[in-house]
Amino acid sequence: MESIRIQDDLYNYVNQEWLEKAVIPDDKPTTGGFADLAKGVEDTMIDEFKTMSDKKSYPNDYLKKTIELFDMVRDTEKRNAEGVAPALKLLNRIKNIKDMKDFNKKLPAFVEEGFTLPFSLEVSEDMMDTTKHSIMLSGPSIILPDTKYYLPEMAPQKAALLGAWSDMVSKLLAFTDLSEDEQKQYLADTLAFDEKIAALVKSHEEWSEYTKCYNPMTVSKVNSLMKPVAVKKLVAKLFEGKEVENIIVAEPRYFKNFKTVFNEETFELYKHWAYVNELLSATGVLSEELRALGSTYRLMLTGVSTIPEVDKYAYLLSSSYFNEPVGLYYGEKYFGEEAKKDVIDMVKDIVETYKNRISKNDFLSEATKEKAILKLNKIGLKMAYPDKVDPLYEKLTVDTSASLYENVCNLTKIKRADAFSKLGTPVDRTKWVMPGHMVNACYNPSLNDITFPAAILQAPFYSIKQSRSQNLGGIGAVIAHEISHAFDNNGAKCDENGNLKNWWTKEDFKKFNARTKAMIREFDGIELPWGTVNGKFIVSENIADNGGMAATLEVMSKMENADYEAYFVNWAKVWCMKARPDYLKLLLSIDVHGPAILRANMQPRNFDEWYTTFKVKKTDKMYLAPSKRVHIW
Repeated sequence: MESIRIQDDLYNYVNQEWLEKAVIPDDKPTTGGFADLAKGVEDTMIDEFKTMSDKKSYPNDYLKKTIELFDMVRDTEKRNAEGVAPALKLLNRIKNIKDMKDFNKKLPAFVEEGFTLPFSLEVSEDMMDTTKHSIMLSGPSIILPDTKYYLPEMAPQKAALLGAWSDMVSKLLAFTDLSEDEQKQYLADTLAFDEKIAALVKSHEEWSEYTKCYNPMTVSKVNSLMKPVAVKKLVAKLFEGKEVENIIVAEPRYFKNFKTVFNEETFELYKHWAYVNELLSATGVLSEELRALGSTYRLMLTGVSTIPEVDKYAYLLSSSYFNEPVGLYYGEKYFGEEAKKDVIDMVKDIVETYKNRISKNDFLSEATKEKAILKLNKIGLKMAYPDKVDPLYEKLTVDTSASLYENVCNLTKIKRADAFSKLGTPVDRTKWVMPGHMVNACYNPSLNDITFPAAILQAPFYSIKQSRSQNLGGIGAVIAHEISHAFDNNGAKCDENGNLKNWWTKEDFKKFNARTKAMIREFDGIELPWGTVNGKFIVSENIADNGGMAATLEVMSKMENADYEAYFVNWAKVWCMKARPDYLKLLLSIDVHGPAILRANMQPRNFDEWYTTFKVKKTDKMYLAPSKRVHIW
């Protein structure tokens, strides 16, 4: 084994032995860190689900419905016998849309069902006033991973990916009742329509600046932009009895050019594109042959060799529709109150440390500091799992006499109806955005709160048996990371209530932007074996990592017997990940987080504690000149 010095490469020094031995599961693109914890939760809950199914004994009605859906996925004999038949009714509805007038007549039902349209209409918190809900309008998805793949310089990659996708779709279309000539035409038209969309929708980099999604327009204005779509009539039908003046347009460029995409001349292209997309989305709940075939493009993109086996897939699908009840069950059974109290104490300590750091900040004026501290005082904490299940889950039903496909369509329709019903009602700030069994954490800018599901509160991130220094390098830094999102390049534009509002002085925001640009420069253009890093795309997560380390290192400085070596070692351990080359390449285009090796190795070099702990010198690879070190929070 090659000897690695910690001063040259913290990530590989800590993780080398594991990286050389670790084996990525055949149905996964990665292993390590988050992925290993997620696999542990999956294995535990699959056993739980199978036991409930075998014994026909359920903790509550929510889990009963979950297991009914779980068993429907596992009933491969029934699904294989049905084949594509359950989806043909919807596919033929698309095929039989007569013209634009007929389309507009059927449009409200299509929206309610979550049907494939040349636009997406949802209801969510209003970014300017987070006490209320608004309608959000955005464009559709594209075939390739990102709009950059459609650029002329990406022609070879584009051709290869679209070739693989087309091969998959050709085979899928052969299962339908379309003639061979129709199948070829549907495929060609789908590719043509996708090309039109891709020229106008946002790239992942553009989406990463989410505050730019707030572009309110009157219903009349949107109706004018989207003709021949009857937007006014659609909104009146969907939200009958509710006064709707504005729609928030997330992608102005797309909708200002909408008529070039969707019109009488492109209508047949659209129908064929919608047909193909609906067929593709249905494959996962039809036969096993179709599930495997419909996954081939995704497998190629990620480098994965096989789809999840049936029991795992059944768990993943059923728990996705009943995620809150499943998360509550997992949290209550597998997460201890002692650990919960310990982590909450850590959060409070980090928030207080953050306040102290803001108050001593050397580039903010007192007026801006006061607003920042007010935001910290109001930050909400959602730890482990919610106290109760959202009323939505009482509405969800499972019909065991119907097909799996029909059930999934019905569940989707109920969930969308529930979301649409929120328009005109106050935002529920107690609602969780992540279930208890999810290995993740997040900051919600609209609610100014952080969520830490029970599943992430495990070693190496956290353990009651680990030292405080280790836990600070793990979950502590993640907690401080999420708090830092309140002050990243997006979160900084929202106030203490989550409203999109400028609470900075002009001079302070200018200084903050200068530091943001320094963070972009620190990462931008780094060459890795699988591609080049885009510093602007990942800047919000890097600001959060930087703030997370800064805050937890200050907590460490106040501790007796603080073990900085243990802190940095666990920091590197939590980001440890072994991934397939194709997947690593894909992440550079679609993931706002930096590559794992950079998350582990880049931030420590910004802090004095790194240099003193390991006696890092100018000649070491993880040395960064003081003038280039970035400090924001």
